[in-house]
Amino acid sequence: MGKGGEQGGDSGEPAAQIRFYTWEEIQKHNLRTDQWLVIERKVYNVTKWAKRHPGGHRVISHCAGEDATDAFQAFHINPTLVQKFLKPLLIGELAPGEPSQDRDKNSQLVEDFRTLRKTAEDMNLFRASPLFFSLYLGHIIAMEVLALLMLFYFGTGWITTLILACILTTSQAQAGWLQHDFGHLSVFKKSSWNHIVHKFVIGHLKGASANWWNHRHFQHHAKPNIFQKDPDVNMLHIFVLGDTQPVEYGKKKLKYLPYNHQHEYFFLSEILLPFLIIPYSHTLLTPLWSWLDPPRVPHPTIFPADCGSNSVHAPRLKSSWKSYHKQPIIPKIFDETQNARKKKKAKLQNWIICSCRKQPGTRMIPGNSLFLESHWFVWVTQMNHIPMEIDSEKHRDWLSSQIAATCNIEQSFFNDWFTGHLNFQIEHHLFPTMPRHNFWKVKPLVKSLCAKYGVQYEEKPLGKAFVDIVG
Repeated sequence: MGKGGEQGGDSGEPAAQIRFYTWEEIQKHNLRTDQWLVIERKVYNVTKWAKRHPGGHRVISHCAGEDATDAFQAFHINPTLVQKFLKPLLIGELAPGEPSQDRDKNSQLVEDFRTLRKTAEDMNLFRASPLFFSLYLGHIIAMEVLALLMLFYFGTGWITTLILACILTTSQAQAGWLQHDFGHLSVFKKSSWNHIVHKFVIGHLKGASANWWNHRHFQHHAKPNIFQKDPDVNMLHIFVLGDTQPVEYGKKKLKYLPYNHQHEYFFLSEILLPFLIIPYSHTLLTPLWSWLDPPRVPHPTIFPADCGSNSVHAPRLKSSWKSYHKQPIIPKIFDETQNARKKKKAKLQNWIICSCRKQPGTRMIPGNSLFLESHWFVWVTQMNHIPMEIDSEKHRDWLSSQIAATCNIEQSFFNDWFTGHLNFQIEHHLFPTMPRHNFWKVKPLVKSLCAKYGVQYEEKPLGKAFVDIVG
């Protein structure tokens, strides 16, 4: 433990004692019941506060005992404001003789990356374009409205059903990319507005929980492709990933499935998983019904990649769904008397049931759409990560750890739209709160920094990226 000292102020009174700590001491506090963080050389004890962290307690525990400066800057759009909440948690500073980075990280690389971030801020690359996101949301809503109009005017014939499935697949996939933007606080300057719209898009256009998404996705960004920390690589024995996990399973003689054929049954899982998920979860119908009768709506999810994850449990999802509905986004609409609400609920439910009975084909449209969207979502999200390094924690600096786990896809108008700009996965992971329409602007700066320090910056065509998933 470090040394203490007292400094006199202008008033002549002694200042509060400052305690100094070494990295050896700090690294011992990396347990669930004992968590310290270092941010800009200041040491914070976040053990008791971690459970109240808006981004979830696990993302903090993953950084415990480390320098979390870059992660802190990456996830907060107003770090100065957030630091006010950290003041009561401050317990000291790094000792003067201690380096700013832990575990022999390249201090010059870290400083150059922070300089790059400051350059991006000076270029206003963290400022969103209202026009871009307005048009993006507009084209999603337009597809949803078009689908409803086609259903109303043309019924549910086979041709209409197939066309509707394609339209809804596209709108839902694009809504998935849009909720991702709001979830990362990359649209509005205020976090509260991002959270409100995120809940609307993911809840009412997608039928999932914003809290559940935040809890899982921020872990993925903090420690991508790290076993025990990134929930996206926890496959619950269905797949073995990376170079070390297959060896570990071989030594322990663990064989829950024929892993030598996992590249083949990967396609089978793509076919089966959508049918194991609630088929109506992604339509506007689910949240509308849930406003009227929340207890009857189970928590849905449309993400097949998460069906095999150990972190998704029904009780937690159910509680998240209930907590979501306790905070209505548009409460004035439902400011009615109890009798009026009951009549409206009964009328709407009767209309839904009668419509489905008269037009059985309507039941196929969400299922077909979900089946197609599942493929779209899984292939796009996995092509940037699965072929990359997947291993245990190596305590790298922010730049090196993010680039080791991600790769880019070549830029084109189609690739940008099809992937929701996740073809710029490297830039997105380095700067999660940056609006996606600015990724191409910061890309040359990132490539230049990687070239300077010999960090591999990988970029590939879309087709090759798909092949590499199972290759």
